[in-house]
Order: sequence, then C-alpha cells, then structure tokens
Amino acid sequence: MADQLLIHDDIKLYTTSDKFYLEPTINPTEIMVIDRITGEATVKDFNEVKIPIPANAYRPVCGFLGSIKLISGLYLVVAKYRILVGKLNNHDIYQLAGTDIIPYARSNTHLTNKQIEDNSTYERMLRSALDTPGIYFSYGYDLTHTLQRLHSITPSFHKMSLANRADARFLWNGYLLRDYSDEQYGRFTLPLVQGFVSINNVTVNGHQLKWSLVSRRCVDRAGTRLFMRGVDAQGNVANFVETEQIVERGGEKSSFVQTRGSIPLFWNQYPDIKYKPVITLSHEDHVSAYTKHLRDQQQRYGNQVLVSLIDHHGKEEGLERGYRAAVAAAALPGVRYEPFDFHTECRGMRYYRLSVLTDRIAHEQKEFGYFLSRGGTVLLRQSGVFRTNCVDCLDRTNVVQSLLARLQLNAVLRLLVVTNSDDESHPNLDNLFNNVWADHADLISTQYSGTGALKTDFTRTGKRSHLGLLRDGINSLTRYYKNNFSDGFRQDSIDLFLGKYVVADGEGNSAVCPLRRDRDWKYITFPSVLLVAVSMFCASATLPQRYTNEVLMYLMFWGAAITATLSFIFRHGKEFVDWPRLDAGGLVAARALAPQQSL
Repeated sequence: MADQLLIHDDIKLYTTSDKFYLEPTINPTEIMVIDRITGEATVKDFNEVKIPIPANAYRPVCGFLGSIKLISGLYLVVAKYRILVGKLNNHDIYQLAGTDIIPYARSNTHLTNKQIEDNSTYERMLRSALDTPGIYFSYGYDLTHTLQRLHSITPSFHKMSLANRADARFLWNGYLLRDYSDEQYGRFTLPLVQGFVSINNVTVNGHQLKWSLVSRRCVDRAGTRLFMRGVDAQGNVANFVETEQIVERGGEKSSFVQTRGSIPLFWNQYPDIKYKPVITLSHEDHVSAYTKHLRDQQQRYGNQVLVSLIDHHGKEEGLERGYRAAVAAAALPGVRYEPFDFHTECRGMRYYRLSVLTDRIAHEQKEFGYFLSRGGTVLLRQSGVFRTNCVDCLDRTNVVQSLLARLQLNAVLRLLVVTNSDDESHPNLDNLFNNVWADHADLISTQYSGTGALKTDFTRTGKRSHLGLLRDGINSLTRYYKNNFSDGFRQDSIDLFLGKYVVADGEGNSAVCPLRRDRDWKYITFPSVLLVAVSMFCASATLPQRYTNEVLMYLMFWGAAITATLSFIFRHGKEFVDWPRLDAGGLVAARALAPQQSL
C-alpha cells in the first residue's frame, strides 16, 4: 500500500518582480513557476528554466499550500516551519509550525486607504486561521483517510496526488488548492488536515508497539462554538470529527474509528452576553436533514449507534426530545439511539457510573469490531461506528470516546497476544493513553470553543478532583469571554480560509466590503457608562476616610447606575457580541432574528 507520488518536502522559493519560482531542494527535476501578474502557474522541466536572480537569493519553505484572493489580489501561501510528530505507516507526519503569505502584487498603490485597511484585516484573518493549533501534514501519507479506507480503494488511487485523492471533508486547504488540481502540480500541492495527531512508541509485555491517535475535523459547517451549531440542509453538522486509534506492531496494523458531531437538527445557541444562551429550534424539516446526515454516515461508516450525552431535563431537555423524535420518525435501519444523561448519572463525581453506558453498548462494540491487517492482508473490518455527542461535542463526548477506545485497545492487545486479560496493569501504557486522550480533548476543544476541554482530570487520572473542577471553572469563564467578544473574528477567519466567503472584485470600491459595518451607538455608550460607574463606585467606597451621608448617597447613585447599565446590556446582549461580519453562514441575518422559538 505504498504511496507512489511523494510531495517535495524542502523547496527554495525565488521571488522576482514578475514571477515566483518553487525549486525542490533535493534532486530537482521540475520547477513550479507562478506568474505574479496573471496568476497562472506551470510546472516545467528543471533544465528548461533559468531563474534570473542569484542562486542564493531564495527563502527556504517546506511546502506549497495554495493561493487565495484578497482585496489587493492573489496571495501565495507557503509553509515555513514544521515539527516532526512521528512516523505513521512508515511515513513522517508533521505539525505545521509557521506559514508565510506573500502578495502577488508588488505594491498597494492601486488601492484606496480604506481598501488597504480592509485588506490588512483580511490578512490578519488568514494568519489567524493558519496559526490555529493542530494543523498537520505529510509528504507521503494520506492523513485524510483511515487505514480501512486506504485498504478499500483501487491501485490507480495511489497514483493520484495526495491533494487530489484526499477526502474533501478533511482537506483544510482545499479552497487554497482549487486552481492546482491538475496532476502536473501533484508533487507541489501539500494537503493539510486540522485536528489532532499523536504518535507514540510503547513497550507492553516485551512487545514493541506504536500507538497513535488521529482526529480529523470536517470543513463542512466548520466554525466556532456558539456561531456554528446543528445541521444544514445538506446534512452537514457542526464540529464533526473523525477519530482513529491506530496500533502497529511490525506488519500488523489495527484501526478503530469513532465520530462526533453536533446534534443533526436545525438548532442554534447564539451568544447574547448571558452565561448560557437560550437553545432554540428552528421551524424547519428536521427529519429530512437528520436523514441526509445519517444516510451519509451509514454509507461511509456502516451501522450507527447514536450516543447522546445531553441532559434529559432543564435547558437541554427540548433538544434531547427533538433528537429522539427525529430518530423515531426517520426509523432508519442500522441506526440505534442510545441516550445517557451524563450529568445526572455522574452527579457528585460518580464517574464510575459510565460503566452503565458501556454495558449498554457492549454488544455493538463487539459486533462493529475494528480494522486489522497483517502484511497487507485484511483480516478484520469495522462494520459500524459510535457517533457520540453532547451539546458542544467536546467535554462529555471526549470522556466517553476515550472509554470506548480503551475497551477496543484492550481487545486488540488480547488478539495480538500482547496481553492475556483486561485486568493486567501496564502503567506506561495507561499513563500514555490517559494523557494523550486528555491532550486530544484540549486541542479539539481549543479549535472549536477557544479554550481547553473540561473534565480532562478524569481522562488523565480516571477520577474527578476538586482541582479539576477549579480548572474547569477557569476554562468556562475564558470560553464565556471568547465566545461573546472574539469569536466573530475567528468565525470570519475560518470562513475566509475555507472559501465559504470569497472576496469580490473591487471590494471596498465598486463593491461593498462587509467589514465596514458600523457598530450600534449602544455598543460604545453603555460599556463606557458601566466603566465610569464601576470606577466611581470603587472610588467612593475606598477613598473616603469616613462614610458620611453624602458618601452613601454617592455609593447608592453609582450602584444604581451599575445595576441599570448591566440590566440594559444583558437585555440587549446580542448588540454587544462580536458577531461575524462576512456572513458566510447567514449569521448577520440570524443576529436580527434571534431569539427564535426557545426550548
């Protein structure tokens, strides 16, 4: 199953007044030439190209990531730095550690001052998307596919470039590479995935094993925690992640796949300054979208067990009832709904109660199995997956996925005669497993919510602690701030990078630029009044040497001002939220309509 087409790993980038030249550093046989005026790119024989600048006048890069159009024109996007994660299936896997975006245009003299300002904002958005932690690539291994999928394709598939054969759901720079699909570019186009990769060597009972965890975040309905929820009309859900656990020993390879994703109904929870915004269901055909999503999942993964961890009461109750109703109405064969009220069952840090859930789905875990190959021969195939969700598909979801992964790991180790029973103690493997799954939770959570995950103390140690609860509180407050006051820019960055929003020709001049949206007067006025009121209240409370009636009147006045201002801000919370401006997902219209029907 060796890949036939390897991507150039180290490249010399020469920049002249009218062209970019990308020359492979090791044994160059071809050069990619990009015209900075027309944007056209060609790959030519190395001996046919004469670069008109000194041989040492280059910048070293480690990958061509594509190009994107902003207001000033096209930009070249390249990888500058990388970190080696490890070897997977005998191929090096890297984490992206630094990028560069280079304008085709030599100057901005053709732009107005306002266009230059808007173009700089787009540049910051692009850099923000590229700087998101957890972007990975390989020059020879297809990270977008599971081991089972790679063993299920035709030999001609391996002759395609890695970018062209990639699973489009997980190709994060697919939009940047849209103009480079021709096979002539195949050894230059470097596909990226976002998610999590950990590759580890471990010894168990004298057996040398490689244990890896690979997660792939989907580009469809990608976004931030509160701005991207639920399903769309095509059946794509927010925060869909495919997670694969891989065990390698010599020529033996095992793979176990799980998925997570937002509840496949039309619902939202737009930020409004409140700590927990209202969950709302839209008046749309939930069953149709749910059916599209699950049929797609069945086609890709086989049978489905829908493990729902949301509350059966309180603010999440209506969402759970809607999900249950959609499952019953669609009645799809090969799909089973398994509700588990995580917070009720595990209240008071009784996480041992999770065994109730694992016992309920033990039959399917044995039935679905896992993928196993030996020397290229497929011995076992996984016939179904557990699709796990909570509200965010982060914290509760990761706890349960790690438990299911551990059960599968125990099973494959017994099958490979590495261990004899589940009761054997292997401290090195146990610590590695727990810490990697906790790191996985933190990174997937950071990509979606802006902070590390909650409940990772249980994942790392197998039990909940009061220190863990304190850390969860800090993360929750950080999430609150970011989700309300900085995620609009982050959502725009994702939409721009993925091509959900495309910069129009003449934007900011002959075409309207969506970045130029004036804030309502309340956005500046009331926070300013609140700041003054809080400052004066604190001064009135701390500066006087004794408290007179006059001082008490001051305290009452400024206290009333704080109360009134806070009351107004919370009543008109959506006016103070950092909403996306590019409106790639109709969020500007949603802002005007929210709230809808609350659960």
